[in-house]
Amino acid sequence: MSDTALPSHPVARFGGVSMAEVALAVGGFGIGTGEFAIMGLLPQVAQDLAVSVPRAGIVISAYALGVVVGAPLIAVVAARYARHTVLLTLMALFALGNIASALVPSFGLLVTARFLAGLPHGAYFGVAALVAAGMVAPHQRGRAIGRVMMGLTIATLLGTPLAAWFGQALGWRAAFAIVGCISLLTIVLTMVFVPKDRGNAASSPLRELGALKKLQVWLTLGICAIGCGGMFATFSYITPALTEVAGLSLSSVPLMLSVFGAGMILGNIIGARLADWSLLKAIGLGLVFNLAALLLFYATMYSPAIAMFNILSIGFGFLMVPAMQTRLMDVAGDAQTLAAALMHSAFNLANALGAWLGGMAIAAGYGWTSTGLVGAVMAVFGIGIFVVSVAVERSSRRI
Repeated sequence: MSDTALPSHPVARFGGVSMAEVALAVGGFGIGTGEFAIMGLLPQVAQDLAVSVPRAGIVISAYALGVVVGAPLIAVVAARYARHTVLLTLMALFALGNIASALVPSFGLLVTARFLAGLPHGAYFGVAALVAAGMVAPHQRGRAIGRVMMGLTIATLLGTPLAAWFGQALGWRAAFAIVGCISLLTIVLTMVFVPKDRGNAASSPLRELGALKKLQVWLTLGICAIGCGGMFATFSYITPALTEVAGLSLSSVPLMLSVFGAGMILGNIIGARLADWSLLKAIGLGLVFNLAALLLFYATMYSPAIAMFNILSIGFGFLMVPAMQTRLMDVAGDAQTLAAALMHSAFNLANALGAWLGGMAIAAGYGWTSTGLVGAVMAVFGIGIFVVSVAVERSSRRI
């Protein structure tokens, strides 16, 4: 447990999993569900608020912008406060953003509400990772972080489809109301199960910003922003690739999206164990695996059976995330809060960059599977940044 921990009660564990980790994972489940459910409800939002579907897509961009902006700003301001208090505050802000999203009467206010909901996203995962890592022995940090991140991966398998279903049956506002309720449940679970701590009076915004002076922090963020972009380059355009190339019916797409979610869950479980084995080897293996999976996607999407394997493999590429989150915490030194939160800004940057580059390839006429080749190129650049990171670390050890 971290130096600042002040457990008022023993950390309850069931089968090696603490109830504190479950509470944090429920928060991740709510955030993941809230982020992705809207993608299947855009036509309803557009019709209800009298805007076009492309214009309705601004609400997705507003949320992503909130993540990118909120993660570093909140992390810097909140670093000195007790993490228990920070988690409660962040989840309250997320609940407010989603409940407001369910109630606002106009499109402009919905965009504002989605930006508000995105602000605590990165900081929550960053602080939750620090709390989870602080409750276990050093050689178990990767698995602890992986268990917290499990909430996000389960959201892609269950939370998002269920929220979308409720949204279609009861109206799109119901989906945000459900996410708001999950957020309130997380607040209760956090209050009951997550140990309280003193905070760190020695921390300050300047000390947190000191993480940005560390080359290894930037290199690790670069690996995430570039090396993980291939997952989003392919996933953003997965529906036409499945229907136009693999020959699947539109009704089978939800099943394939669930396969992607299952791949993320498996990748998270195995990646967490690899992180506890070796952070650098886990990241390197993850990058090489992603490169192979994206090349296979590009070359072999013409068979439905192979398409399913490809989708599972691309989701499995999530196996790098626990190792990268843990490494960022290590290389940041005393500025762990900012570094841990920036991981999720980088991940959203990977989302935006991958989707943009993949869309450019499609618009240029290279076909729906060209996104796999785009992603493979991004993976190669990610490997290049990783090689530089390893070389710099080895050089610093010799000095």
